[in-house]
Amino acid sequence: MSLSRHEQFFLVITTYNRADYLGGLLDSVAALNPAPDGVIVVDNASTDTTAAVIETARAQFPVPLIHHLLAENSGGAGGFSAGVERALAQGAQWIWLMDDDVTCVPGAIGAFAPWMDKYDALVGRRYDAAGEPFYWQNNFSTFLGFPLPVRGDVFATSDEFATNVGCFEGMLLHKDAVAAVGLPDPRFFLTWDDTTYGWLISLDRPVVYVNEFVLHKARAQRQIDLGIRHLNDSSDLGRFYVMRNRGLLGQYLRLHGRFNPVGFALGTALTAAKEVVRLLAVEKSLRGSGRLVAGWRESRQILAATDFKPMPALKKVTIR
Repeated sequence: MSLSRHEQFFLVITTYNRADYLGGLLDSVAALNPAPDGVIVVDNASTDTTAAVIETARAQFPVPLIHHLLAENSGGAGGFSAGVERALAQGAQWIWLMDDDVTCVPGAIGAFAPWMDKYDALVGRRYDAAGEPFYWQNNFSTFLGFPLPVRGDVFATSDEFATNVGCFEGMLLHKDAVAAVGLPDPRFFLTWDDTTYGWLISLDRPVVYVNEFVLHKARAQRQIDLGIRHLNDSSDLGRFYVMRNRGLLGQYLRLHGRFNPVGFALGTALTAAKEVVRLLAVEKSLRGSGRLVAGWRESRQILAATDFKPMPALKKVTIR
């Protein structure tokens, strides 16, 4: 089936027990102009009213709305992996990924359009819950296995900025980019999954951050402005996985010949330090630091494994 470059644009939303936020997001999706060709909501075995919210929205939704229910909570990483796979099976050419606690800017799809003719992996800008620009722009250092913030205005001379990381809160992917590196790796559960995925894509083709605001953060979070980036609050689950998943990240670096033991150890120390700063400066407490230690211990076990295999590339995408 031959498609023009702008056809079969799907949204993949991953949700877990945030029915109220999901309802607001679906309202904003319904108002998108131009509209997508389909929307897939990956429900991570929610126990609240998520199913009812989706059914209510479907009754008057302007495009097909698919409720993809998982048997258990597989985290953001597992949800996006399942959602991308389902989108490809539905015939998606473009897949726009997002969490459940954002809303879409009405003209977002049209804003992406100029870059869809040039690139296969795009990340748009987003506003925080207060309506202020939220910035995260960084480049991934393979020596450290750590994303380093980019100073200054990355759009000072151009409306596009080449990066080598991803962000599943708003990343837009062409099916060719997915086919080249495979589905997002569900083993991450959450944290480091999008950074790793964007880096893997960047080894094969450009990843570009574009000067278009496409999302609003709907869920207010405690945050501080560090001058070179914003730092949000986290959770004990996030603290565990941000350290634990260093093991998975290290394995991917090793597979591509980019793993430096000394640099990676320094990057792990920087990761822990950033989380301690997050605890002290944002959450005003050191409670939860034990989860950092537990995650680090598990990361060492993952990194020591000799049988690690990456997600396989998709040699053929079946469209039905």
